[in-house]
Amino acid sequence: MRNFNKNIILICCMLFSAAAFAQVDRYLKPVFDDVKVTPNVVYGQNTTLLFTATQGPVKQPLLMDVYEPMADPNTSRPLVILMHTGNFLPRIVNGSIQGTRQDSSAVEISTRLAKMGYVVASIDYRLGWNPAVPSQPLRALGLIQAAYRGIQDGRTAVRYFRADADGANTFQINSDRIAIWGNGTGGYIGLGMATLDNYNEILMTEMPQGKFFFDHDNDAGTPDIPMVLPDYHGDIEGKDLVIAPADGFGFSAGDTSNFSNHAAYSSDVDLVLNVGGALGDIAWLDENTPPIISYHHYKDPFAPYESRVLTVPGTLDNIVEVQGSKTIAEKQNTLGNNDVFVNANTSDVWTDAAKANSTVAGHDFMEALYPMVSDTNVVGFIEGVVIDWWDPNAIAPDVTNPNGLPWNQLPNTLADPTGNTSFHLSGIAQNFGMSADKARTNIDTIIGFFAPRAYVAMDLGLVNTNDLTAEDVNLAVAPNPASSYAILSSNVDSPMRDIKLYDLSGRLLDHYDAVNNHQFMIHRRDNITGMYVVQITFDEGVVSKKLLFN
Repeated sequence: MRNFNKNIILICCMLFSAAAFAQVDRYLKPVFDDVKVTPNVVYGQNTTLLFTATQGPVKQPLLMDVYEPMADPNTSRPLVILMHTGNFLPRIVNGSIQGTRQDSSAVEISTRLAKMGYVVASIDYRLGWNPAVPSQPLRALGLIQAAYRGIQDGRTAVRYFRADADGANTFQINSDRIAIWGNGTGGYIGLGMATLDNYNEILMTEMPQGKFFFDHDNDAGTPDIPMVLPDYHGDIEGKDLVIAPADGFGFSAGDTSNFSNHAAYSSDVDLVLNVGGALGDIAWLDENTPPIISYHHYKDPFAPYESRVLTVPGTLDNIVEVQGSKTIAEKQNTLGNNDVFVNANTSDVWTDAAKANSTVAGHDFMEALYPMVSDTNVVGFIEGVVIDWWDPNAIAPDVTNPNGLPWNQLPNTLADPTGNTSFHLSGIAQNFGMSADKARTNIDTIIGFFAPRAYVAMDLGLVNTNDLTAEDVNLAVAPNPASSYAILSSNVDSPMRDIKLYDLSGRLLDHYDAVNNHQFMIHRRDNITGMYVVQITFDEGVVSKKLLFN
């Protein structure tokens, strides 16, 4: 019996050691094997004008799928809200295979982040506008209103989680650690959520001025009415219940255009990752904007890398000028909003690749901007950021066939410069091979570049099954930043037992065991300038603290 107990103790110690080791890499690498998915969670309700707008506003639930690491002991986890692409239109209507929270990229990214320890909510948001209207002002009007609804819904999702965390905390999140991940069109929404502090900013644009005003009386005079009006479309947060006062903008008097959802809570976020999206106007970005990471093809044929007039995919009709990832990164760095990344001085293969790609793109490396570089494919297309794939034989939705059709039979009725007659052949031209391996390789890069930057921007720290805060043990680290050494000190009863120094890739650089003291000097040695994490073990548990060597 005594030997049996010893074996049980040995096994428990081994399991605890494995779990503790895994927690070192948490948020930087996959540390969980399995993921739990809760589908069709209702995070709010709102009204949409579908692109034909023939029936007026239609009430719809706002749905999401929530991904969590399985068997995770941590009960205070950072949240990533993922927003899919799709041109604010239903799939097929938008001319692509994408446009839902079940896009192959959305499922792949959500699963991977959950295995790294995050909670991920892949959300749907309201769709609807008409890109086929005959004039540029009407196309701009439709698009800015669609983006406005997307921003309201994204902020509703943020508030849902804060409201839930204030009660049952169903998904065990830390409501002070929320990031937005936007793919394509979702990038436009995430950037709007991060930058639009108040409604008036929509009216005060710079590139160009007044681009979101509309000649409402159609007298060919000066545009006189804003394209978005809170009386019709709701407040910028999406918190107010709005009843349209009179006919206009597709609403009849008495129509409900926006519902109130979780209005008592904040919609703020801590970080945005933009994959191939752009910002409605650079003036929206100011000193209140959170850190932004962008991954963008520098020759993207659809979303501009710098500043350019956005066009309708297929028809190439002009919509409105927007600013892309390079322009965003330039202003973020000028304002110091991305200093948290600069100070971290991340050194890894992804950062090296971003620096090399910046040279190809014709500019200096800007922290938190990853320019994607690729040649034209064999059909002569610049493919942009490829993160989705599909099976050409799989059944696709088809508005003319209730049973659907395979992608390689579904006719492409939109203008296609390649002359292809099916969605599959058109897709081949713009994503040659369409392989999952190709998309996953790009996702590897995006997550590799994102992980250490999210770690510092969201102040995640290293966690342990018995994690403590610096305040719990009265831990002080000074000086910090440090040039050659830092002194760790704590005045609680138990001394420091074990000290480890990690870089932001999770690599162990130094290990001091049997410390057994309330004070300890940790030396820089040959470590380069940048951010590091010190992990200190006490009898009560483990505390982690960031340390900057300058």
